[in-house]
Amino acid sequence: MFAPIPSLPLLQARPLRDLTLRPRDHPRGLPFLSAASGLVCAHGCAYVVADDEHHLAVFRDLHSAGTLHRIHAGDLPDDKRARKRRKPDLETLLWLPAFGEAGTLVALGSGSRENRCTGVAIPLDGRGRPLAQVQAFDLAPLYGPLSQQLGGLNIEGAMTIGDDIVLLNRGGRDGLANAAVRFSLATMHTLMRGSRDVDARTSIQHFDLGHLDGVALGFTDGAARADGSWLFSAAAERSDDSVADGPCAGSVVGQVSARGELTTMRRLDSRDKVEGIALQPDGPAICMVTDADDPLQCARLLQATWPGA
Repeated sequence: MFAPIPSLPLLQARPLRDLTLRPRDHPRGLPFLSAASGLVCAHGCAYVVADDEHHLAVFRDLHSAGTLHRIHAGDLPDDKRARKRRKPDLETLLWLPAFGEAGTLVALGSGSRENRCTGVAIPLDGRGRPLAQVQAFDLAPLYGPLSQQLGGLNIEGAMTIGDDIVLLNRGGRDGLANAAVRFSLATMHTLMRGSRDVDARTSIQHFDLGHLDGVALGFTDGAARADGSWLFSAAAERSDDSVADGPCAGSVVGQVSARGELTTMRRLDSRDKVEGIALQPDGPAICMVTDADDPLQCARLLQATWPGA
């Protein structure tokens, strides 16, 4: 625990579980997932993507080891620097419930480098299990124009609000802006079908999230609420650019109204870097996943209750 800044109340988050795996299932023999970055809670499961893996992880309860499902071919190098250069940087996991038998999960690259502009559609069977027939698709028809508008990209969050998709661009580093980018769900479906002829029109709203302990906050994920408002997670990471990692001063959870107004922010009562946030379908709780930026440190699943949920 640490003393909160006076203007920002604390949000208490309790650990639900470590994101453990069976070592024989992990490509490097690790007993855990380390860099959790995107989270969806659905079908009684926590679905998690890590930004330095080629797999989707599925956790079905609070105790059993998670299962890995391959969503990219090949394996990444063990060397940390080479791994960072080649990783697809899947920072975002989105659930499209009306697309397929039990919905489709969509993992999106961050767009921060040319090799990070790929999305992966992962259909689910009737029991919510990922199917093996995943489909990679090119995000460049959307990301290209968007990068020009924003002066660079680092997409870290995504959610559906009505008939729209909202992407969250992480700012606070390398001159990038914190921004919410809204475009039609039909455009996402067109991209998923592999077409490059897409309607790339977007509306963009910029946000000033402020600082924690002198470190600028940047979006890391978002989760839509039924009334059109949405929650977001943001982290204060000391780094000079949008690619390099740095020490984390802490994370916040905030709320944006259906009118696009930033109404509330609360600081987590730990220094965890929260990279993914999701609403639990059956109650007021929110879940979050962490990334310690250390390949030998286990990511965690946290839970908190959002005031007024």
